[in-house]
Amino acid sequence: MSPTPRPRLAALGRTAGLVAATGTACVAYGTFIERNWFTIRHETLAILPAGAAPFTVLHLSDIHFSPGQRKKTEWLHSLAGLQPDLVVNTGDNLSHPKAVAPLLEALGPLMDFPGVFVPGSNDYFAPRLKNPLGYFSGPSKVPGPDKKPPHALDTEALHAGFGLGGWVNLTNRAQSIPLKGIRFDFSGVDDPHLKRERYAGWPRGSANQHKAPHVKIALAHAPYQRVLDHFTDDGADLILAGHTHGGQVCLPGYGALVSNCDLPTWRAKGLNDWDFKGSTTPVNVSGGIGTARTAPFRFACRPEAVVLTLTAKAGA
Repeated sequence: MSPTPRPRLAALGRTAGLVAATGTACVAYGTFIERNWFTIRHETLAILPAGAAPFTVLHLSDIHFSPGQRKKTEWLHSLAGLQPDLVVNTGDNLSHPKAVAPLLEALGPLMDFPGVFVPGSNDYFAPRLKNPLGYFSGPSKVPGPDKKPPHALDTEALHAGFGLGGWVNLTNRAQSIPLKGIRFDFSGVDDPHLKRERYAGWPRGSANQHKAPHVKIALAHAPYQRVLDHFTDDGADLILAGHTHGGQVCLPGYGALVSNCDLPTWRAKGLNDWDFKGSTTPVNVSGGIGTARTAPFRFACRPEAVVLTLTAKAGA
């Protein structure tokens, strides 16, 4: 066989160099630019009772806070300027054992508004280094009893801080909260990714509570299909979740490659309807605000908070 001509070798070398340079540029962009290129996604949803005025919900998820994140702190502070009627936090707030105090400071201005929350796995355990290719084999596994447990976080201090700020803990709990003349019935679960969810149903009150105008909102960190099925079958008007990071690394024109749960990747971020046994419930999956400290990178998937403007039902 004749040797490969030198011009062809040179062309292959240039191609390899171009691929390497492009890859390096993408990593640099995702690490230093897009990871801190925060945005706000706006959605409108008609689920309020007849005659109700518009109501704004600020949905936060997957903040993954670490000490020293100045840009993230400044942006979180700025969200108070939105003047939301309610703040909903669907977990994974931490990414470092010493992040509780600076996170509470970053969220301080938002605690001037009513809020509710549920935890994610990274409110219990610090993230660990893992092979990124493992996400393509399915949802990441929770360590078994034979594995070294991940670093425990101060969940109690985090939840106490939220509680002192007036936010309501909905971890496997249900509670009614009147806001702007509307009765909101909330039902939340602990993180389904850790298989800790226990359904509390909806708040129980007066005998005719179901006849009085109200809105039923369900919260979960990870949007596993079994959880969406349950809340849809149980009559939720809206389900809020996070966990997916919107895929975190997406292909332009295609979208998320993984969702880190059994949710289809095309549902990894956004407001979509979930159908189960003839019932339909809108589900908002946040693309998340941060990244795990062990994978500080985003591509074609900007970090986001979500403002949902709730309005009266059509024809009401």
